[in-house]
Amino acid sequence: MTTTITAIAFFVLQIIHAQEFTGKAVYKTSSKSSFKIFSENNPGIDDKMQEELQKRIQKMNQKTFVLEFDTYSSTYKQEVTLSAPKPQIGGMKTMVMSFGGSNSAGVYYKNVQENRFSNQTEIMGKRFLVKDKLPEYKWELSSETKNIGNYICYKATFTEEVENNNTIFQDGEPVEEIEKETIITTAWYTPQISVGNGPGKYQGLPGLILEINDGKKTIVCTKIILNPSKKISIQEPKKGKIVSQKKFLEIEKQKSEEMIKKFKTRKGLDLGNGLNVKFGG
Repeated sequence: MTTTITAIAFFVLQIIHAQEFTGKAVYKTSSKSSFKIFSENNPGIDDKMQEELQKRIQKMNQKTFVLEFDTYSSTYKQEVTLSAPKPQIGGMKTMVMSFGGSNSAGVYYKNVQENRFSNQTEIMGKRFLVKDKLPEYKWELSSETKNIGNYICYKATFTEEVENNNTIFQDGEPVEEIEKETIITTAWYTPQISVGNGPGKYQGLPGLILEINDGKKTIVCTKIILNPSKKISIQEPKKGKIVSQKKFLEIEKQKSEEMIKKFKTRKGLDLGNGLNVKFGG
């Protein structure tokens, strides 16, 4: 009888510990840019200026996100900061265009125990709440390790075939091109923090993911606080039109096409002074 009571007490303590365990991880993101400017009348837009523009846009794409988590659930959202002045190249102000799916007010909630997510996001000012099952990743675990901060991390990868929908302009009309691509995503996770979670949609490894790279975007953890003095309460977002992930992607694609048509020119988006932006990639 004593042994049974002890086992039950231990099990209850484990449940309580799981409920009380919380943490906060700060991630820095950076993305590669394929933004190009084509100039017919301005010979000043040379390769060097193109390279400088790429670097500045890449810097603008660097963002900070915060993952707050407990044993089974988490929220991931962008850290709110003041907007930086738009950089200029050759007297021309850089223009950044966004069609949706990413916004500073967005919240990505995950429940790894229930295998589901709720993503509160926007498309052109309209709020959506995307609810669906978590994506399944066929992780391949490796014995390769490296240190990220004070944590020993192990390497894991998964490979997937994706279709990229690129829009170009031919004879003044937007034309969609579909390219198939094989993407290898590499993650580094630490078993020292035993939660199967990570930044954004990523999860499913035997430890917290501290770094991930899919060839176009890199996400790196820069700070971790476990069981902070200020209590963390994981709240699932509730606001927005509820749609599935598939439906949301259809709406996003439709709105992107509508916006591109508004800016159609013979060779892209006319910025004046012989400058055109070509959409694609």
